Amino acid sequence: MGALPLPAIGWLYTIVCSTALLLGAWLVIGLHLQGEATRRQLARSVLEDAVLFGIWILGLAGGVGVLLLQPWSRPLLEFFCWVLAVLTLFSAWSRLRATAAGQRGMLFVSTTLFVLPILAVCGATIYTLRGEEALRQLSGG
Repeated sequence: MGALPLPAIGWLYTIVCSTALLLGAWLVIGLHLQGEATRRQLARSVLEDAVLFGIWILGLAGGVGVLLLQPWSRPLLEFFCWVLAVLTLFSAWSRLRATAAGQRGMLFVSTTLFVLPILAVCGATIYTLRGEEALRQLSGG
């Protein structure tokens, strides 16, 4: 597997993280407008939601930083990729465990088709960011 071009990485994470943040905000606002019971549910998960928004903001900042060739973007985007990979695996595992044994087969296939591309992109990004070319470009040299 070869290294990915830094501009492609920067644009990918900038666009995906921006989209995730906008979609998340849209969902929270939509749920907030549903009524008092839904607002209470939102209030119970405010910490988790804030953490998720924070993680997506880190990814957005890392993507923009890579586009601007800022030295701080490399560790920030690598951290985001590790966190995203762990959260994706944890979420998939939780869903599989919560599903009845007879229904796990199809869920496993669909989850794998969702998880593997995320892990592949995160792995390729980390590989690229640790490469000599990325280190040279993102160190200002």
